[in-house]
Amino acid sequence: MIECAEGRLKISVPMVMDHARKLLEAGREYLEAGALTIDLAGVTEVDSSGLAVLLEWQRAARGRLAVTGAPEGLTALARLYNLDGLLDLSPR
Repeated sequence: MIECAEGRLKISVPMVMDHARKLLEAGREYLEAGALTIDLAGVTEVDSSGLAVLLEWQRAARGRLAVTGAPEGLTALARLYNLDGLLDLSPR
């Protein structure tokens, strides 16, 4: 689900409602330990709950979170909800 290496969290499951709570909790633990980059290159599906998880992680990281490998669906959702300015999303 989440792998942490060298301060980078690699997400390998769809960021959808079914996984949101577990992703949120696991990610918070790693963020508290100092991880500040989220790698979404392995994410094949994302919905608005995935966007909510990222926003919560952003808050937990006190705004210092970088997101790499963001799927187009995520960037489209962020634009739709006018949140693209709040998240540092780097596309694939």
